[in-house]
Amino acid sequence: MTVHVRRKTLERGAVRGFVRRFIREKRLGVVGAVIMLILLVCGLFADLLAPYGMDEKSLPDRFAAPSAQYLLGADQVGRDILSRLIYGARISMLVGLAATTVTVAVAALVGVPSGYFGGRFDVITQRFVDAWMSFPELLVLLTVMSMVGRGQLQIILVIGIFTGIRWTRVVRGAVIGIKENDYFEAARAVGQSHLGIILRHILPNILGPLIVIYSVSLGWAILAEASLSFLGFGLPLDVPSWGGMLSGEGRRYLERKPALAMWPGVCLTVVIYGINMLGDALRDLLDPRLAGTARTRPGTDG
Repeated sequence: MTVHVRRKTLERGAVRGFVRRFIREKRLGVVGAVIMLILLVCGLFADLLAPYGMDEKSLPDRFAAPSAQYLLGADQVGRDILSRLIYGARISMLVGLAATTVTVAVAALVGVPSGYFGGRFDVITQRFVDAWMSFPELLVLLTVMSMVGRGQLQIILVIGIFTGIRWTRVVRGAVIGIKENDYFEAARAVGQSHLGIILRHILPNILGPLIVIYSVSLGWAILAEASLSFLGFGLPLDVPSWGGMLSGEGRRYLERKPALAMWPGVCLTVVIYGINMLGDALRDLLDPRLAGTARTRPGTDG
């Protein structure tokens, strides 16, 4: 009992130390965390925060200017722009978090066995990853989405699986590094099963890289969803996605009301910037080996 309490105390102290170090050393990371928190709040409480419904229309208020009634104005059918931006935050949060969860799961499911078993299995797996990474990501996403059709579930799975395969090399490298440790060899010497070694010795020790992968892949997932929706291959037209708002009314009525395209673009820019700053800060603190890698493409930084 005493050992268990002592372990819990050490874990709490480590978490508090990490938070203090994060706040003290990574000021831009703190800004990114605040932006991420605002996105989560808007996504979770969109129904309470939005002044109007997601598709609530008032034709007499078409292209209304910013006012006390419509803080950011109204669109071409009288819908409140601010309300649709808030509901768009919910879409971005849901798609981003779900797709990134799929990304981490795929990276672990492919990268852990590849690094653990090695040999011919590793060679075949890595050649598949090489072939996969040779295709332009946007072209693959557009092709697959044109085959499976529009929908939230489809876009989550397509983005998650595609990005996850590109991250398998990072997971594989982390597993190979763990195999050099004495405790790993000891576990094999006492006859522990492969599954037991993976669950007890590998996954807990690659948790840091997995958290890094999650944090730096989140921005890419949100941007990929917006890109697909902008090109007409993402979410349905009636869903207020930021990318869809840029593509539809934003592009069609750009000259008459620039705010239709400006505000979704501003939201995307701020959110992606904040998530990238948060991801970079977590990467530097949790896995310094990845600190010098590229920062824009999945598979190199997510």
